[in-house]
Amino acid sequence: MSALNLDDFTDLIERPDGGLRRDAEVRRERQVVPPGVLGRLDDLGEWLAAAQSAVPVRPVERPKAVLFAGDHGVAELGVSVRPAGSAEQLVRAVLEGGRPVSVLARRLGVPVRVVDMALDCAPESLPGDVVRHRVRRGSGRVDIEDALTLEEAEAAFRAGVAVADEEADSGTDLVVLGDISVGGTTPAAVLIAALCGTDASVVTGRGGEPIDDLAWMRKCAAIRDALRRARPVLGDQLQLLATVGGADLAAMTGFLLQCAVRKLPVILDGVVSAACALVGQRVAFRAPDWWLAGHHSGEPGQAKALDRMALEPLVDHGVRVGEGAGALLALPLVQSAAALAAELPERPETPDAPEPEATEDDATKGRTTGDQTATERPAGEEAPEDGTAEEKAAEK
Repeated sequence: MSALNLDDFTDLIERPDGGLRRDAEVRRERQVVPPGVLGRLDDLGEWLAAAQSAVPVRPVERPKAVLFAGDHGVAELGVSVRPAGSAEQLVRAVLEGGRPVSVLARRLGVPVRVVDMALDCAPESLPGDVVRHRVRRGSGRVDIEDALTLEEAEAAFRAGVAVADEEADSGTDLVVLGDISVGGTTPAAVLIAALCGTDASVVTGRGGEPIDDLAWMRKCAAIRDALRRARPVLGDQLQLLATVGGADLAAMTGFLLQCAVRKLPVILDGVVSAACALVGQRVAFRAPDWWLAGHHSGEPGQAKALDRMALEPLVDHGVRVGEGAGALLALPLVQSAAALAAELPERPETPDAPEPEATEDDATKGRTTGDQTATERPAGEEAPEDGTAEEKAAEK
């Protein structure tokens, strides 16, 4: 029995500050550009104000891309273009700067952190800071066996929590979350189908490097078989991750939840991070308020998960490569929203028009008018005495 109590996250996670979001909306209404003309940039600026508890918004200056890595046994079925156990090659390419995420991160000035949770390689083959959180060598084949033991799932989840704490403590102010895996979209689709109550065919995609029709049918069958194993444990999210998830997915779930606890905003990448976010939502319903959907990856499972969490992708450029590349493309949009919210000037307040003051000419004019009245009285007519007729009668 696991000693980890996921229910604690429900109490620990608060929503972003709604009062400050309203303050940001009021400030936005005073700016020189009318509200609404900047589209989603307005919404993003207000969301950031609530997440940061700051009005005006602080600039996003220390973002980081965090990529969890692992191999999945289900890749042995030929559900991916890449051979089973080859995620290590992708990790090396990322670290050496030769993958799209590396190029984009370099261009945007964003550090990239890779966390090995279950790569199918000797740990000595990679840098120590990459492998220090590893739980096991490769995750199990989810269509016929558990991906992890319950103890391994708890260890992976706790590792994700620890990574989130490390990033929050180091001053990271926004995370771009992605994965580096071979076969990872298959358990991700299983989790989404199980939590959304849908069939395997609805969530089966073709992956980052598209597979052919025969591979798609093998993948759909594997998801169908894994779904049968997932449904009995739907009430226990940690057991669900152990049964049909994987070490990298369990770690990403823990990472997302702890980021919400630490009030650290996250941009989600593709179907794998969306699946972990969906599990996180089942654990703590307020957690998705701290996450943004970076882009539309084209995976049907991702669309299903984002719809369930009411998250709308920021960009849609048809990027399917994974590894956080699509989410990185959304980062400049978020940074631009922060800059506009903070730096657009406010309209100057229009002072009320002062009442005209009485001048010396006005007083002179009043005296002149009174003199003219006396002068223009007809000859022989006496000036009226003080008092009315009734007052005079009373005096007599």
